[in-house]
Amino acid sequence: MTIQLVLGGARSGKSSHAEHSATSLANKKNGRLHYVATAQPFDEEMRSRIEHHKQSRGTGWIEHECPTELANLIATFGKDDVVLIDCLTLWLNNIIFANGTSTPSDEDIKSQVSGLVTSLESSDASILLVSNEVGLGVVPMGEVSRLFVDHAGWMNQALVRAAHKVEFVAAGLPLVMKGDK
Repeated sequence: MTIQLVLGGARSGKSSHAEHSATSLANKKNGRLHYVATAQPFDEEMRSRIEHHKQSRGTGWIEHECPTELANLIATFGKDDVVLIDCLTLWLNNIIFANGTSTPSDEDIKSQVSGLVTSLESSDASILLVSNEVGLGVVPMGEVSRLFVDHAGWMNQALVRAAHKVEFVAAGLPLVMKGDK
């Protein structure tokens, strides 16, 4: 069981890097390769992005769509599975907006993140996580935007504590922040 977190900004190359790392690990382990997508195709632009990601990944992946129930899905994977979950900031967005117009409380969001971390730590699978680092810019205007940025930062910190390896990707270049180089 290993947990690897790949952080980066938008279009930093983090997903491509994580896909390559997952494929290499699955080849070494002779394991099953799973891709867990958290994105929801709400509009044509997002449908296009999702299709682009599918095409660039190619074949060989067992695909799962899981916008909110990650902890339950993670519990189904075993020691022969290499699982790439892309992207946790989209998952967090889905958690925040799952109730439509009512924003969940801080406690509700923290409980979801805690459940995710617990499921990761309990899993026998090798799991790679992709998440955006959103805290490098200005503080956004709007209560919900600040709620998202705050919880994304706290979620990433919780994931870093659970992860065996953490990488930050900028301009396609990975920098190992924790774990093996």
